[in-house]
Amino acid sequence: MTDTPPSYGTPEHPRVAVRGDARLQVEPETARITITVTARGKDRRNALEDLTRRNNHVLELARSYGPAMEKLETGAFSITPELTPQSRNEKIRAYHGRVHITAVLNDFTALGEFTTRVADLEMTRVNGPWWGLRPDSPAHADARRQAVREAVQRAREYADALGAQLTALVELADLGAENTAPPVPAAPGAMRGRAAFGGAAPEDAPALDLEPQRQTVYAQVNARFIMSPPKL
Repeated sequence: MTDTPPSYGTPEHPRVAVRGDARLQVEPETARITITVTARGKDRRNALEDLTRRNNHVLELARSYGPAMEKLETGAFSITPELTPQSRNEKIRAYHGRVHITAVLNDFTALGEFTTRVADLEMTRVNGPWWGLRPDSPAHADARRQAVREAVQRAREYADALGAQLTALVELADLGAENTAPPVPAAPGAMRGRAAFGGAAPEDAPALDLEPQRQTVYAQVNARFIMSPPKL
């Protein structure tokens, strides 16, 4: 009957603990832009009507891109009165309306065209794009596999240096799964731009040529192995 190596280190079955790291550079899968639609009117009804019309225009334009528009969400909406300066009787000078829209596209050719067309609309502001990966992107799994392979390779190198061999894996854990603080990764790469309020742009403005920024994917694991007795 073969003895099973213990999960802890002993002189006969030393334990080696290593960390595996992976850092991959991959192409982004999505691009997110934020759109702010605004309106101003002397009374509440006019401000709301203009805001509704402009908001519907943006949404219809976004939906016309079909599958290229992966996600379209409306965020905060506000209608705010502006008081006349130094007025003592709360006299309202105007009403300001605002709607925030988030659009996520997966076709970067369509992204350049859509961004230009939205920026050409009156009283509309565009921010972005912010490049990113989906949560279930294969790149995350590739990074984890590479981190594990590096951990195994590093452990083998330690064992080889002692004239020993790895005999068993006793633990494999994500960094942070052992009550240790995970590293803070760098902020996702983002190519940021802003198109100010439109209304004066020429007709048929050319589509923006946006160069996607590669994303960095990180993975780190802790691994513990048992090895054969070293030849000291």
